[in-house]
Amino acid sequence: MRRLSRQDYLISAIDQGLRSLAADPPPAEPSPAGDLPEAALAPHEVRASRALMRVNHAGELAAQALYAGQALLARSERTREHLASAAAEERAHLAWCATRLRELGGRPSLLAPFWYGGSLAIGCAAGLFGDRASLGFIEETERQVEAHLNDHLARLPPADTKSAAILRRMATDERHHGTMAKLAGGTRPPEPVRKLMSLGGGVLRKVAFFL
Repeated sequence: MRRLSRQDYLISAIDQGLRSLAADPPPAEPSPAGDLPEAALAPHEVRASRALMRVNHAGELAAQALYAGQALLARSERTREHLASAAAEERAHLAWCATRLRELGGRPSLLAPFWYGGSLAIGCAAGLFGDRASLGFIEETERQVEAHLNDHLARLPPADTKSAAILRRMATDERHHGTMAKLAGGTRPPEPVRKLMSLGGGVLRKVAFFL
C-alpha cells in the first residue's frame, strides 16, 4: 500500500473542505437527536437555537480544517492516524449540526470558507512545531470547545431537546479527543498561545452567531 505524501494530504484537505462547504456531509453515524420528537418552539426560541447551532456548525467546519492542517505537517504516521480518527468523529458532528440547522430553518455561516481556510492555516502552523506541540494544541482546543459547548447547553431553550442531545454528545467526544491527545504525548501550549486560541474561538462564536 502506497504511503501518502504531504501532497496527498493537502489534496485531501482541499477536497474535504470543498465537500463540507458545498453540501451537507453524509453522517458517519446516526445523530443523537434522530429519535427525539421535535418540540413546539416559540419564534424567539427558534431564532436562539438557530444562531447557536450555526456557531457550532462553523466550529465543526473549523475543526475539520485544523486536523487537516496538522495532519499535513505531522512527523509520524501514528500522529496522522490519531488526527484522522478524531477528524472522522468531527465529520459526524458537522453532519449532525448541518441537519439540525436545516430543521430549524437556518443556514450555515456566510463566512464558512473563511473559517475553513483560516483554520487550515492555523493547523499547519501548529504542525510546524512538531507532533508533541501539535497534540498539545488539540488538547487545548478540545478543552476550550468543551467549555463553549457547555455554555451553549445552558443558553439553549429548555424545550429544544434535539439540539441539546447533539451538543451533549459533542462535548463528550471533544473531551475524549483531548484526553487521547494528552495521552499520546501532547505538551500544553504556553499561556500566550492559549490566550490567542481563546481569542480566535471567541471571534468565530460572536461573528457566526449573526453571520
